[in-house]
Amino acid sequence: MLTFLTDWLNLLLRWTHFILGVGWIGASFYFVWLDLSLRRREKMNPGVYGTSWLVHGGGFYHVEKYTVAPERLPEDLHWFVWEAYLTWLSGFALLIVQYYFHASIYMIDPQVMALRPWEAIGISVVSLAAGWIVYDVLCRSPIGAKPALLGAAVFVEICAGAWLFSHVFSGRAALIHVGALVGTIMAANVFMVIIPNQRRMTAALMEGRAPDPKLGQVGKQRSTHNNYLTLPVLLMMISGHYPMLYTHPHTWLVVALILVMGAMVRHFINRADAGDASQSYSWSLLVAAFALVGAIYYTEPEDRRLASVPVPSDSEVLSILDRHCTMCHSQRPSHEGFEEPPADVVLTSLPDLRRFGPRVEVQAVRSEAMPLGNETGMTDEERARLGAWIGAHE
Repeated sequence: MLTFLTDWLNLLLRWTHFILGVGWIGASFYFVWLDLSLRRREKMNPGVYGTSWLVHGGGFYHVEKYTVAPERLPEDLHWFVWEAYLTWLSGFALLIVQYYFHASIYMIDPQVMALRPWEAIGISVVSLAAGWIVYDVLCRSPIGAKPALLGAAVFVEICAGAWLFSHVFSGRAALIHVGALVGTIMAANVFMVIIPNQRRMTAALMEGRAPDPKLGQVGKQRSTHNNYLTLPVLLMMISGHYPMLYTHPHTWLVVALILVMGAMVRHFINRADAGDASQSYSWSLLVAAFALVGAIYYTEPEDRRLASVPVPSDSEVLSILDRHCTMCHSQRPSHEGFEEPPADVVLTSLPDLRRFGPRVEVQAVRSEAMPLGNETGMTDEERARLGAWIGAHE
């Protein structure tokens, strides 16, 4: 019953996280588009930087953006804050339910580092906080005044984080933690910089003082970072469903390619929204395409069905299944973490293996995604022999 209720909690948190993320990302995309769509016009109110005309849902909208702030603020000023806050909170809660509650299954791989659950959880929490601190120091340092250099430094930081995570956690947990690291940076940008700066500007106006323009500039910088990190973080958050990503021996390389792809696609969309008539931004799609080709090439799984590997007997294959698969993939799993076979895959007989052969090949032969964390110590030779049997019975 506890596992059943935990599954429901997991589902509800995942659903909540997804809905809140849509709201946050949608607002981010909208405001970046709005900034890029602003135009100078002949007649504008004092202090207005630019305006934009929109049509949606049968109505027309006229939006103005001030260079710093208007002389007076309305009482019904809307703050876009809770989308970011609740997205991070629900994501961290999901990390707790999915990974912290089942650290020995999803986070720890003894072949990577033999950790106790509390050690893995402690490393996770500390690393997320440390990642934000390093990023914030970079932004506040002299590097922060040079956008290209700062972007390169943040890129290196995230790739370094991926390298460190891959030497501590299981492959699945490593890539998820890269996504959590980026998501933490994005949410902390809103909580620690963007909103506080906006509150200081609002307070200055209420007190009759001119707001410091630098506060808006810093907030805009962090908001732009969030915009370019959105597409990569989304892919890393769903990476747990794709073994070819999280079982790669060089996680940092996969992360680097994901960052390049997502950032370049985002750059293309931003420049297109800005109405860049020169089309000089098209190079970004070419870079993204090269990164995609590189990702496909480098994540191609190893083929363990070698011609030199003899096809094992049926009894040998059943023995491999019994040692490494049936504890989870049986009608009544003996593994404490499951009450039902994951993904409804049962592997207790040869007909079962024939039925689910392609999935087993992807998860346990061409990658080391299964068993989870290689908890049972499945060897490369066993994977190769299992692959040879599957290939012979296709």
